[in-house]
Amino acid sequence: MADVLLITFLITLFYMAIANRLMTYVKVLALQGVLLFFVAFIQLSEINLLNLVLILLETIIFKSVAVPAFLAYLLRRNQITREAEPFLPNFVSLLIVTAIVVVTFLLSNYISDTILDKLFFVVALSTLFTGLYLIATRRKIITHVMGYMVVENGVFVLSLAVGNEMPMLVNLGIMLDIFASVLILGIFLNKIGDVFRDVDVDQLSNLKDY
Repeated sequence: MADVLLITFLITLFYMAIANRLMTYVKVLALQGVLLFFVAFIQLSEINLLNLVLILLETIIFKSVAVPAFLAYLLRRNQITREAEPFLPNFVSLLIVTAIVVVTFLLSNYISDTILDKLFFVVALSTLFTGLYLIATRRKIITHVMGYMVVENGVFVLSLAVGNEMPMLVNLGIMLDIFASVLILGIFLNKIGDVFRDVDVDQLSNLKDY
């Protein structure tokens, strides 16, 4: 069952590669949080109750509810247009994300560690690189925030692969990182939104110190 959920999670990466509407990104991030919730519940059933509750709260409360709601608020707050405005056509993005998945799958064949599940490795690295690709190829700052959250999801998937061995430290670190990144980037975006009505990374070159 966990394998089916991870493959579904992988499909969401392809969908993000061809999506144009910003609210689609927000909804996909919420869906990824739900998928991670069920994967964590299945994969980490052997750990103690406290760690499992923290992990499940992290996925459902933060990744599925709080973060998407916060990003949707930023879209309304700054009156950002609906289009993600990628630098590359959607078809090219789809090919690149497909190449990322294929390369990570080939790399997984060289893993001999019995603790690390190869499917988790493929999904985690594919998510990390897809998030970095979204950051590099989208014009709006808000999509950079969303790309960063995709990277966070990749880190979380990788932690699930070894979560039974070291759950508390890994998940407290991820939760702290989510708090810091979203709040800091959200404050930054609000300040930029006060200056620029439509937040585009190209306009950052016009910022100067006075």
